[in-house]
Amino acid sequence: MTHIDLYPAIDIRSGRVVRLAQGDYDQETVYGDDPMEVARRFADEGAHWIHIVDLDAARSGEPVNRTVISRIASELSGRAKIQTGGGVRTLDDARTLADAGISRVVMGSAAVSDPELVEGAARIVDVAVGLDHRNGRIAVHGWTRDAGMTLVGALDMFPAASAFIVTDIARDGLLQGPDIEGLTRAAHATSTPVIASGGVSTIADIEVLAEITGVTGVITGKAIYEGRFSVRDALECMKTKRTGS
Repeated sequence: MTHIDLYPAIDIRSGRVVRLAQGDYDQETVYGDDPMEVARRFADEGAHWIHIVDLDAARSGEPVNRTVISRIASELSGRAKIQTGGGVRTLDDARTLADAGISRVVMGSAAVSDPELVEGAARIVDVAVGLDHRNGRIAVHGWTRDAGMTLVGALDMFPAASAFIVTDIARDGLLQGPDIEGLTRAAHATSTPVIASGGVSTIADIEVLAEITGVTGVITGKAIYEGRFSVRDALECMKTKRTGS
């Protein structure tokens, strides 16, 4: 059984913990006013990684939530690693986040537009390339534009990536289950670890994802906030899958 990590997600907008449905800023649900408190709770439940998205930076490029993300990384240092995306578009962005203690940055549209950017950033900090797709075609710039390439085709463009975060846009934030077929196809098409994102709604979803060779992580947010399962529940499931007990 491949080792698989849980990435409980914290999406931050205007300093608050929120979730969007299919990335739509007009379909926002607020789950808290203190991202630090949520991150601390995730770590207390045993999370070794926390996935944080700066939604304001993703939209405007202005890293207005970077201070709180840096504070989370500092407070949880030695307990949980931070993977963060949203507005990471330059080498300076990568360097600033690395200096703040971020373990891995996520580059999406900027990486697709300029694959060499990943090569440079990877010399500074581990880089996960976010590949968001709709029916197997990569979408960029807030999922508003077709990038002119397929998901499987994009996997060959980033040899320096430490991971790919594959998100099915149609499922993100809707609790309708992950795209098992698409994730399996992607994971089998690359030797780079694939982190599944989008649609996870139950422990059973995590069990299925844990069986896919090449899928080494699962990002989940809304299911946790809606009480479908806890971070502790998910980690126990992953531990059982790894040991076969």
